[in-house]
Amino acid sequence: MPALKKTVLTVLSAAVLSVSAVGPVSAADKDTTPGDTEKPPAVMSTVGGALLGRSGTQVRLGAGAPVLPKDLSGRSWIVADAEDGQVLASHNAHWRLPPASTLKMLFADTLLPRLQPKTRTYKVADADLAGLGAGSSLVGVKEDLTYTVHDLWLGVFLVSGNDAVHVLSAMFGGVPATVKAMQAHAVELQALDTTVVSPDGYDAPAQVSSAYDLTLFARSGLQKADFREYCSTASAQFPGKVGKGGKRESFGIQNTNRLITGADGVTPYKGIAGVKNGNTSQAGSTFTGVAERNGKVLLVTVMNPSSDESQAVYKEAARLLDWGFAATGKVTPVGELVPPRSARLGDAGAGDAKGRSGHGPNATHASATGAGAGGAGVALSIVAGLLVVLAAGVYLVNRRWPLPDLVRRRPRG
Repeated sequence: MPALKKTVLTVLSAAVLSVSAVGPVSAADKDTTPGDTEKPPAVMSTVGGALLGRSGTQVRLGAGAPVLPKDLSGRSWIVADAEDGQVLASHNAHWRLPPASTLKMLFADTLLPRLQPKTRTYKVADADLAGLGAGSSLVGVKEDLTYTVHDLWLGVFLVSGNDAVHVLSAMFGGVPATVKAMQAHAVELQALDTTVVSPDGYDAPAQVSSAYDLTLFARSGLQKADFREYCSTASAQFPGKVGKGGKRESFGIQNTNRLITGADGVTPYKGIAGVKNGNTSQAGSTFTGVAERNGKVLLVTVMNPSSDESQAVYKEAARLLDWGFAATGKVTPVGELVPPRSARLGDAGAGDAKGRSGHGPNATHASATGAGAGGAGVALSIVAGLLVVLAAGVYLVNRRWPLPDLVRRRPRG
């Protein structure tokens, strides 16, 4: 059967079988107390599929499929195919919880294209560092010193530096403008569980997201070469003070994503390529990761595990990734990662179709090779997409979502 015919049949089948309900969050969702960590609400959003709106674990095992790991304590989690968007399994996927620094994925996805080039410099003012939450994670940005955009993004991704976030926000036009842009981008991505209050993800009243939305942010961000470079960088040098003779000193920083670097009893995960971790008193530990094995790319998000296991968020994410790779092709998806609202052709008939494809947005593709910080190379590639439009208004972006060359800098185990 010709490849194009197979593609058309695939899309038509998906259109018939789809049960997703994409649209504004219902009144019942809005009445839910944001950040309630005791139990999931009885009614949650059904963006991506009706099953994703149910509380508890959702999985549809087929013949030969492995059972889910027993030792999962995350209040919310999701495992999805990064390329076709199929959700393999989930647990309270749309539970609106504090996101901690995983919200920085939305921050980066929103601002990275608007703060270019990476070599652009900025001298930090006292006001840029005002309003940082007590106990914030910091990379060490200092007032009256100059940094490149590249420096600041390394600070954001590697050590979750809230100081770097606030300086980049100042470059964008200020924190309120950044929050507004992030919220608008979340709506564009159909991440309707998310309410942005602070750009750095620090605990704030009513600031919430969900495992589903965080996975959307990661999937969108991974379309950007800079995002892929930063989220997969293991270590880098960050500018320090000006020493004698006017020479700028530097100091080393390391990615706090334990599945990349391995630390505190966590083994580096084979094929890991990012994305972002977080931890606050209200959110607990949160993590979104992307990994590849044998040509299959999976995304996983875990929010607020209650286990006493050391570094539970990473270990539970690793167990879910292991399960996802073993279960691929042996489970029926329980939902899908919806494309952005703008991923449609024209206005007529596209509104209903836009949420029914489990595939990515209609985006421009390119190929690039970048160098990671500290001289470690990161090969980046994007495979051009083929947009197939059917008379019924259903579309498919048939492509591989771009990721680093997974991953020459990482231990292979």
